[in-house]
Amino acid sequence: MSTVAPHAATVVGRHRAAAPQRLVVQRSTRSSAPSGQAGQPEPAAGGRRDDRPRGARVRRVLRGLVSLVTSLVLLVCALAFCFLGVGPHLLGYRTSTMLTGSMEPGIAPGDVVVTTPEPVSEVAVGDVISYHIPVENHRVETHRVVEVITNDDGSTAIRTQGDNNENADPWVATLEGDTVWEMQAVVPKLGSVIRVLRSPAVQDGVLWVALGGAILLGMSLIWSDDEDDEELDDDATGEQA
Repeated sequence: MSTVAPHAATVVGRHRAAAPQRLVVQRSTRSSAPSGQAGQPEPAAGGRRDDRPRGARVRRVLRGLVSLVTSLVLLVCALAFCFLGVGPHLLGYRTSTMLTGSMEPGIAPGDVVVTTPEPVSEVAVGDVISYHIPVENHRVETHRVVEVITNDDGSTAIRTQGDNNENADPWVATLEGDTVWEMQAVVPKLGSVIRVLRSPAVQDGVLWVALGGAILLGMSLIWSDDEDDEELDDDATGEQA
């Protein structure tokens, strides 16, 4: 049995076997967008994004509330000071606090009575005046005139009575000088507020409240500086973009 030895393949004619083709993969020079941001437009240069944390907004609201409350308190204090301290010197009126209920319901305890000077010659029955009583400690009393008396020397005397009293006051008061202080207005409960503010407990409380307000004001200024720095950083980042 004959054996055929293997031999190399012969090339027929002038054609050669085609060389294997090499695949060439070209890489794109365009960088791919980060995951989650594909197809989204880039923010314009210099644009600002509202990416501040919620804490900054809370601090801004708290700072606004503190500023509002502080402004209201200062306004009330300024008005009270002008009414009780400056007004009587500039406008010529007086204020006094009603301590008893003798003139209720028109004037209740704790109300502030505003009086202006009027000529003694014009005092008439029915007027409510403030005057020094001629007995005891000569305190100031605010009652209604129920009788006007002309003394032999030409001076004017009065008898008064509280609207809530059954009888007239047990004295006759001679008005000294040319004027008498007649009631013009009543400010309800202002005297009670003043008495409360003058109490030692409230004064100590006001001290602590003022200290706390100063601390809050300082913290609000610090928060404001921090937010300004954040805004500057945002602007700088936007310009670099």
